[in-house]
Amino acid sequence: MALAEFTPDVDDAFDPVSTWVGWQRYVDSAPATAVADGSGWSREQRLDYHSQFVVVATPAMERVSIQLQRMLLVNRRHRGTARRGLIVSGPPNTGKTTTLMELGRIFELTDRRKHPGVQDRLPVAFVSVPPASTPKMLVTEFARFLGLPVLQRMNQAAITDAVCATLCELRTQLVLVDDIHLLDTRTRSGAETSDQIKHLGERIPATFVYAGVDVHDSPLLIGPRGQQLAGRFKLLRNDPLPYGTVAQRDVWEELVRDLEGALRLRNHRPGSLARQAAYLHRRTAGVIGSLSHLLREAAVTAIMDGTETITKSLLEDLELDIRAEQQLLAPVPAQRRAIAKRAGDKR
Repeated sequence: MALAEFTPDVDDAFDPVSTWVGWQRYVDSAPATAVADGSGWSREQRLDYHSQFVVVATPAMERVSIQLQRMLLVNRRHRGTARRGLIVSGPPNTGKTTTLMELGRIFELTDRRKHPGVQDRLPVAFVSVPPASTPKMLVTEFARFLGLPVLQRMNQAAITDAVCATLCELRTQLVLVDDIHLLDTRTRSGAETSDQIKHLGERIPATFVYAGVDVHDSPLLIGPRGQQLAGRFKLLRNDPLPYGTVAQRDVWEELVRDLEGALRLRNHRPGSLARQAAYLHRRTAGVIGSLSHLLREAAVTAIMDGTETITKSLLEDLELDIRAEQQLLAPVPAQRRAIAKRAGDKR
């Protein structure tokens, strides 16, 4: 087919969730799990659907949700400076950012139901730490999210004052900060930016939740500043899902069934992917991001080639991210091989 036939339609404007407009658009968008069976959809509608696809609840997401609910209640009437927070840490592609976004969306929608028709509220703020961040760069990200003008003559203190005043006025209760691993407290700028985050946490009466790659092993928690942060925050691991025990395999297989149930392919036989759970775990090493991408790409491919079904041969024709492919080529311990063989024999 001609390349033009594969050119997707895109929105003219792109607003990331780290801006107020983008965040509100994300919160207002209906979760993909709420869609109909897709029987009357056009080819393009089904391609768009699988491009976005669904977000399924993982054990890590449920654990973070429970901890966040408790932390919000603990901090609700707290008048001191040392409010407690959470850090979500794990390898790349394990769903840390997705967890932050989904929990933020749920929290904001809940707040809207409690305060119907109220316009001057911003329950959730979402920002990402910029690379090689300085304190001024970080607080400017907050200002950018809020749509506050940052004039060239404004110094760090002036921007900070404007950000804190706005977030307090809008009664922001949850502040989500992604890519926290980019802060290296061993450098001067990283240490000063860490101090800036601590300062924001003391001036804004909100619960802060950070997410980053392998934060538990990062410089963020090293030294006096790191120890101070470690004394205020609870760290939650978001690791790949294991497949060793019966209970672990049940969790993985339920996740595969949930994703398979969300497919909108006309010829796909329900249950065929669930029977390939062991293979899918081996392909993705239990990383939810790799699994989601593999099934999304397979669904899009099945629609484009007209087969409208996902088979093992189709999955094997698709390449995953470099990290997943490297793990697939790594030697498999004998115990894992035996477990995978037993799981395959049962099918």
